[in-house]
Amino acid sequence: MKNLFTLWFKIDDKIRFLVIGALNAAISYVIFAAALFLIGESHYQICVAFQWAISSIFSYLNQKFFVFCTKGNYLNEYFKCCSTWLVSYFVNVIILELLMKFVFKNAYIAQFISIFLVSVITYILFKYFAFKQH
Repeated sequence: MKNLFTLWFKIDDKIRFLVIGALNAAISYVIFAAALFLIGESHYQICVAFQWAISSIFSYLNQKFFVFCTKGNYLNEYFKCCSTWLVSYFVNVIILELLMKFVFKNAYIAQFISIFLVSVITYILFKYFAFKQH
């Protein structure tokens, strides 16, 4: 197991972010799709808020331990992550709304695309703000 972790952490953080980000995106999308199925497609903005609130816990832990490998500073980093997610959330909401109004009429497809567009912004904010190492 130790060799697996050693090998994992030799991989560039951008690649680790993509792998962990894909896992986080999958978790986020499943939460969104389940909420959408349960409360209805017309409530897609409520579903995306629910998705972001729940998936933030998974994302924080995965980013901290498996991408940026920071030690300590749990509350400080978590609050910085919350700031990052807040920015990401609003960007996600705007992109989702634009895609729904002008490109797709399907919230499942629009959110799938939006998650990947927002991930670029999230990586930059995580690397240079939330998990910035001094």
